[in-house]
Amino acid sequence: MEEANGVVKHVLLAKFKDDISPEQVEKLIKGYANLVSLVQPMKAFHWGKDVSIENMHQGFTHVFESTFESVEGIAEYIAHPAHVEFADEFLPALEKVIVIDYKPTIVTQ
Repeated sequence: MEEANGVVKHVLLAKFKDDISPEQVEKLIKGYANLVSLVQPMKAFHWGKDVSIENMHQGFTHVFESTFESVEGIAEYIAHPAHVEFADEFLPALEKVIVIDYKPTIVTQ
C-alpha cells in the first residue's frame, strides 16, 4: 500500500431539505460542478446519488467528491470567493451534511 502522491479528496455527503425542489437541487449541483473551472486548486469533481441496497446511508442522498493536489489547496478552495458565495447558497438547502478530507491510499498486488 502506498499513499497517492499529490492527491487529496474532499468528500461531502448531503441530504437536501424536503422543500428543496428537484430543479433547485439540479441548479445547486451545476453550481458546485462549476467551481472546478473557477477555483484553480480544484482539479476534478464527481457527484452521484445514493444507490446502495444496504440501506446504511443514514438519510444522506447525495455524494460530492472533489480532488485537490494538497491540503493547502483545499484551504485555498474553502477561502476562495467563488466557493464562499456558493456555500452561502448551498448549505442552507441541506438538512444534513458531512465533510471528510483524506489522502487516498493505493492498494496494488
